[in-house]
Amino acid sequence: MNKKNDSELVSNRKAGYDYEILETLEAGVSLQGTEIKSLRNHGGSLQDSYVDIKGPEVWLINSSISPYRFGNIHNHEDRRERKLLLHKREIEYLRKQKVEKGLQLIPLAIYLNKKGMAKVKLAIAKSKKAYDKRAALKEREDARSIERALKE
Repeated sequence: MNKKNDSELVSNRKAGYDYEILETLEAGVSLQGTEIKSLRNHGGSLQDSYVDIKGPEVWLINSSISPYRFGNIHNHEDRRERKLLLHKREIEYLRKQKVEKGLQLIPLAIYLNKKGMAKVKLAIAKSKKAYDKRAALKEREDARSIERALKE
């Protein structure tokens, strides 16, 4: 998904730790007014955000795009639900994954594509249990110690 020309504005760094990512896809995001300017200044966060399907639409919930510093009275709200732009068949696929398989939809990053359009990288993911997280940390520490030993 992320090519060299895509510039990542905001990322959800904790997603890989909390979830086992099974599949990723790209969705457009409907922004208002000064939101894109604020995003270009890296004024956003995807921490604790998630994706929900309400009827025929998909929404990005609990994401934060800070108000634009040079905005006026028409500045946007910090935390509001933002509509994601997907094809109908993609929405049905996501609904099936969420309802039938019990998986979650989480945003991984907001970035600009080649044309300058804001896109959200979504993941179909499965929650990790506490013991899975501990095992992943142990594996990472072991790999680092092996790297250090090889360097010496």
